[in-house]
This record gives sequence, C-alpha cells and structure tokens, in this order.
Amino acid sequence: MIDIGRALKSAVTTGAVEFGVDQTEKAIRSGKAKMVVVSRNCPSDYLRSGELGVKVHRYEGNNMELGALCGKPFSVSALAVLDAGSSNILTL
Repeated sequence: MIDIGRALKSAVTTGAVEFGVDQTEKAIRSGKAKMVVVSRNCPSDYLRSGELGVKVHRYEGNNMELGALCGKPFSVSALAVLDAGSSNILTL
C-alpha cells in the first residue's frame, strides 16, 4: 500500500505539480497532466466527474488536509501531477 502523503511530498519536491482547480484543469486540457488528485470538497464538477482522460485519485480529506499533506500553507482542492519525479504516486 502506498503512503499517499509520502508520495505527494516526493512528487512536489522532486517532480512537477500544479496546484489549484484552474491550473489543474488547464494541465488536463493541454495534455500535460499525468494524474489528478482532488479533495473531497473540490468545487469543480469537471474534476469530480472522473471523465478526464487521466488517472484521478479522490483524496478522502478536505482541501485544508490536502494542502497540509503537500506541505503547503494553503488549501489545495485539486492538483495535477505533471512529472512524478522520484515519487511512486502514479501507481496509486
């Protein structure tokens, strides 16, 4: 079982991650997103739909918890993994 917290932190520090609903949607549309993580209370119907053409991980916590998990001092409703770096997040 993968530790989502460790995988996210690793992706944030060694890879490329876009934070926020708008940035995540833009990364999906441009084809750069390899995976999307959405919080339980993500406001975007588009991101929650799951019909994105990329792997979607639904994080059970809220946006404040997801932000803290990523090591950010702000809430994160959605994020797009552009490059996993040395993390194993894409195997979720």
